[in-house]
This record gives sequence, C-alpha cells and structure tokens, in this order.
Amino acid sequence: MISIDRISKRFKTASQRQPGLAGWLGRRQGGWVEAVREVSFSAGDGRITGLLGANGAGKTTSLRMLAGLFRPDTGAIAVDGIDVLRQPRQALARMGILGDAHGLYPRLTARENIVYFGQLQGLSAAVASRRAEELAELLELGAILDRRAEGFSQGERMKTALARALVHDPANIVLDEPTNGLDVLATRSLRGALRTLAREQGKCIVFSTHIMQEVEYLCDEVVVVAQGRSVARGSVDELKQLAGCHNFEDAFVALAFAPAQEAA
Repeated sequence: MISIDRISKRFKTASQRQPGLAGWLGRRQGGWVEAVREVSFSAGDGRITGLLGANGAGKTTSLRMLAGLFRPDTGAIAVDGIDVLRQPRQALARMGILGDAHGLYPRLTARENIVYFGQLQGLSAAVASRRAEELAELLELGAILDRRAEGFSQGERMKTALARALVHDPANIVLDEPTNGLDVLATRSLRGALRTLAREQGKCIVFSTHIMQEVEYLCDEVVVVAQGRSVARGSVDELKQLAGCHNFEDAFVALAFAPAQEAA
C-alpha cells in the first residue's frame, strides 16, 4: 500500500536562464515554482490507481518524491507503512519503479539487464535468472530475451525496463506514463500484464497518465491532479457522476480545468 499525504514541492525558478521554464513547471510565486501543492492519495493492494492530469500538472514530480528522488517540502509518504523520508532504502526495496527514462545498458541483452538489476537488489544470480524467465513469460519477452538491448523498439525497451523493475518481486509498482510511444500491440500487452500483477498477484500499482483510455481500461481508482493539486478522486463512474458528465473525457476536463477557470 502507498500513502501520500499533502506533499508539496517548489523549485527555484531558472526562467531567466531558460525562458518559459517556470510556466511549464507550475505556478510561479516570487522566484519560486510550485510544482506540487498538497497532493494526497492512497493506493491499495490488488488495485490499480491512476494519477491523471494534463502535462505539467505535477504527476511526475509527485512520483519522483515517492521514489525518493526529491524530498517534499511538506507532507508525508509511506510505502507499506514505511516512511520514505526516514527509511528510504527500506521503502524503495518495497517498490518497483519505471520512470520516464528507461535507461537500459545497450550492450547487455534483455536477460543480462534484468539479472544485473536483480543482483543489485540482493538476489543471487540463479534467483535473478529464474525471475527473468518468469517475467519474460508475463511480459512476452521470450523472443528478445537474449538479444542486445541496442536496437530495441520502444515497446521492447519499455517491457525490458519493466521486467528489470519487477525482478525483486516488489509489492508496489510505480509507473510514469508507461505507454508513451507504444504501438497498439505493445500497449495491449502491457495492459494485460498490469491486470495480472494487480488482480492475480495482489500488487499495488500506481501509474501516471494523461490518456483517458488507459484510465478507463485499467484503473480501479483515479486521482485527478491539476495545477499541482489533487482535485478529485474516485472510480471512473464516480468521477463522471461528480462532474455531471456521461463521457469520461468531458468529466476530466470539467474536474481538471475547473481550478484554472475559477482562478481566471
């Protein structure tokens, strides 16, 4: 289980060096950019929780704080009851994280990439190798398992990176826009794998996206993030009812852009 309670993060603006950066990152206040402002949500075991928002809404920054890459200015983050700020190594050991950069070693095969990261997680070579075989079956990696990563397609890179993140069999899985750049077949394969991990293996899965279809197909619960805040939470049907819309895309627009319209 993952719990995020009112986390906030602001950055010193570099707009003078990089014009437009502050506007892209978030709301600007006196030389600072508020990328995240009191985002809160929880994600349960055996469920898929979607973090839905427009580009720049604060999704990635929130997940980077969950992964321990940024320290929140305020708020608390816990993974299976372990405080990420006080016990980062113990919390990270309970997570498999797939970020926006997959970063495979191109001269290693898919198998070697997976086994290497398994050993970094404390697995023996034999156990990591067995896990690579299991994950190859789950993620349909058999045809490329012993090919070098150099030259992989976007879908092949993503699935290999996901297998690497899952090699230590973590209870919690965190994905940042995992279907970006994938074709239809790769996207369908990933959806099937995520359903299996949640429904059959009881994993807690959190993933960020701005794609409505992904949310409708996969998510048990959705957290809508807008301008760095979590503004709504519930199932797809509950959010449509909350927004008074029959179409989920219309509901998202109504919920996510209401704060901006109110501010205007």
